[in-house]
Amino acid sequence: MLKREVCMTKWTTDWFSKSTQSLCGLLLAVTLSYSGVVSAALPSSVNGQPLPSLADMLERAMPAVVDISTEGRNSNTVDNNAYQRLFGRVAPKDSKGTGSGIIVDAKLGYIVTNAHVIQGAAKIKVTLNDGREFLAEVIGQDTEADVGVIQIQPERLIAMKLANSNTLRVGDFVVAIGNPFGLGQTATSGIISALGRSGLGIESYEDFIQTDAPINPGNSGGALVNLRGELVGINTAILGGRSGGSVGIGFAIPSNMVSNIKSQLIQSGEVVRGQLGVEIQNLSSDMIAKYKLKDTEGALISRVVIGSPADDAGLKSGDVIIQANGNRVKNSVNLKNIIGNLRIGTRASIEFVREGRALITVAEIEKVDSRSGFRP
Repeated sequence: MLKREVCMTKWTTDWFSKSTQSLCGLLLAVTLSYSGVVSAALPSSVNGQPLPSLADMLERAMPAVVDISTEGRNSNTVDNNAYQRLFGRVAPKDSKGTGSGIIVDAKLGYIVTNAHVIQGAAKIKVTLNDGREFLAEVIGQDTEADVGVIQIQPERLIAMKLANSNTLRVGDFVVAIGNPFGLGQTATSGIISALGRSGLGIESYEDFIQTDAPINPGNSGGALVNLRGELVGINTAILGGRSGGSVGIGFAIPSNMVSNIKSQLIQSGEVVRGQLGVEIQNLSSDMIAKYKLKDTEGALISRVVIGSPADDAGLKSGDVIIQANGNRVKNSVNLKNIIGNLRIGTRASIEFVREGRALITVAEIEKVDSRSGFRP
């Protein structure tokens, strides 16, 4: 079962007591199991070279990651049914929650996090790595991609640089930094397991980085960084086990998507998405011969809206879009993400296949018309 990482847990004394007892029992069992084993100390170097360590990188990166606590969640602003579907429980009124965030502008005090961490909160408190606390103001939220921006007083802050997530490759090492289970700032490591995950039903716009770096409740809104300490993604969801903890499948919103959304939220407080004005669908294996394609990558146009950017650009039903604005199109959801993240008025190059011939046109992206229901 796919579910969003449960960051808004209302802790109880009874739960904590039982969990602590279980944890202590587990630690005791591990200790007893290995009490008779003599282990050799790790060498300080190999062939004269010091062992690799992430300590220096984390010393630079961790001060930019903050803990976020919320109070007084308004049930009128949270869709409880959706919340239960995604989180596995209903958000109680006046509940308290915890999550994480990343300082991205030290001069102005801007912090990015998940929209679901701050949504409906009456009070938001930010705790820095050095223990300082600030009340935060919500600048904007994009619930369709689950990105939010808050702002605190800019006093001696350290910001994190955003990496270009388009350069990521499967197998790259990454580190997740956040506040799991409210324990305090924690770093866990892993690799990028997959890129471009979509169609999971977590968000309206999905282009997730998948990682096996352990991500747990409280990591929502926290940083996924590369080995240079640069932000490559915002941790947002996990494929959870029965306990609700990590099973090695976590998802993060790519930094390039975060950067685009952040800029719009800071500038206008909202995100305006674009469209081509087409209905699209995925390609099946039996369509390869019919449409004279090499493989099933791309998005098949099943309908073009009259007078839309796609119509003006000469696109027709039966065309297969294989590239948009310089980005390879993997499927219909991928095309939706690419077009939806372009600014209104962008003249996007569209590469498509028509009757076996590869063609290129240019379409000027227009604002999504909520009445039409077309995206892209």
